[in-house]
Amino acid sequence: MSKSDIQTTPPVLTIDGPSGSGKGTVSRLLANELGWHYLDSGALYRITALAAQAAEIPFDYAETVADYALTLDIEFTSDEQGREQILVNGEDIASQVRLETTGELASQIAALPAVREALFQVQRKFAEQPGLVADGRDMGTIIFPDARCKIFLDASASERADRRYKQLKEKGVSVSLARLREEIEARDARDRGREIAPLVPADDALVLDSTAMGIDEVVDRIRQRLRSESLI
Repeated sequence: MSKSDIQTTPPVLTIDGPSGSGKGTVSRLLANELGWHYLDSGALYRITALAAQAAEIPFDYAETVADYALTLDIEFTSDEQGREQILVNGEDIASQVRLETTGELASQIAALPAVREALFQVQRKFAEQPGLVADGRDMGTIIFPDARCKIFLDASASERADRRYKQLKEKGVSVSLARLREEIEARDARDRGREIAPLVPADDALVLDSTAMGIDEVVDRIRQRLRSESLI
C-alpha cells in the first residue's frame, strides 16, 4: 500500500476476542472517544435474522435473505444517556437484538454461505472516514486483514463466566455460574477449532489478556498502540 493510499483509506481498529473478554465495552468507549464509526459485527447476524423474519422471508431461502441483508441501513450508536442504539432503517431495535431468542435465530442464518458473503460486504462498507472501530471474532483476520491496528482481547473462561453471571444477575436472570463456564468453554472450542474464520489472533495483532485488567487499563494500552501506528 502506497503512502497516498494510507492517507486516503479510513483507519480501522479491529478488536477481536471471545465472548466476555470486554471487547464490546472497550470498542464502544474508543469509538465514542475517537469520534469514529462503530461496527458490532456479531449483531449483524441477529439484525439480519430479525429483518428477514419481519419481512416473512424463510431462512431456507438463503439467497433471498442475503439479498435483503444488503438493502438494510444499519447504524450502531447511542442515545444522550449513553445507552446502546441499533438503528435499522431508522428504527431502534437494540432490545430485540440482544434477546436470547434472537441469538438462536442468528445461529441459523450464520450457517448460510450466501448470508456470510453478503454480510462480508456489509461489514466492509462500515470503513468510512474519519475511522472505524470493528468489534468481532474475525475482524483482523478475515474482514479487515489490511487494518493498521489490530487487537485480540482475551480473558480466562472463569473470568468471562463470572462477568456474564453478574450481567445476568443484574437483569434479574437466574443462572448457574458453573453452567455458564461450561457453555463458554464449549463455545471457545467450537470457535477456535472451526475451519471457516476460526477465532485466532491475527499475526500482527496485539494480544491483551484482560483477566486481571480493568477497562481503563485495556483502553490505555490500545491508545498506546494507536499512537505507535500514528493513528491518533
